[in-house]
Amino acid sequence: MDERKLKGQMGLCLRAGQAIFGEEACQKAMRDGKAGLLILDEKISENAGARYEILGAREEIPVYRIRAGLLWESTGKPGMAMAVQKGGWTESMLRSLEANGLAEQ
Repeated sequence: MDERKLKGQMGLCLRAGQAIFGEEACQKAMRDGKAGLLILDEKISENAGARYEILGAREEIPVYRIRAGLLWESTGKPGMAMAVQKGGWTESMLRSLEANGLAEQ
């Protein structure tokens, strides 16, 4: 497994309708218990990143930061955050993130 597999998983997650983008939509999904994972671009602002991490800790949702630009390369979506809905995609992506050391929680 490598970065290519994670990119592929993020793209498939988007096409499967399991990815959520946008600050308000991601935070709502986290608060409503619909998100199982949050992925942040490492270039996200310090304040926004802190808000997501605090919410993630409160809602017990893992928050990972990935290489700058990887989110855009994988999904074609501009933005700094992607929430993944609970389910199989969450588990698969968590395994990829953790196994490859591509991100730090």
